[in-house]
Amino acid sequence: MVVIPVPFGTPEFDELLALRYKVLREPLGLDYTAEQIAEEHDSLHLACYDSEWGLHGCLTLLPQEAGEIKMRQVVVAELSQRKGIGQLLVKEAEELARRKGYAKMVLHARDTAVPFYKKLNYKTVGKPFTEVGISHFKMEKGL
Repeated sequence: MVVIPVPFGTPEFDELLALRYKVLREPLGLDYTAEQIAEEHDSLHLACYDSEWGLHGCLTLLPQEAGEIKMRQVVVAELSQRKGIGQLLVKEAEELARRKGYAKMVLHARDTAVPFYKKLNYKTVGKPFTEVGISHFKMEKGL
């Protein structure tokens, strides 16, 4: 397994969008708008691949205010779940963020994903809120 950056607007980026849609959006009856996709031009996109099966998972990092970066759209293909790929992606994202000088990672976790992030030492901040029609928690971790 290797985690690599994927440039915005490439065929590989389109592959990430397709995986994100299938796992995160389609079950909720949501699609991406052209505007939502265009807003990702300045985000960092990471993908986990292997030479045998191809894309296993991906995530997006969006720079925030000074010292803070937001992890978004974390997804692992259904057949690859519970095999450590999500942890690998998050750890690689944290390392990249540290190298780029960020001190804190923040995210909005679906309530079902909170235990996953807690295992990686993320803490919930505040009360649950609704985003894309489902319950989420803000979470953060110092880098």
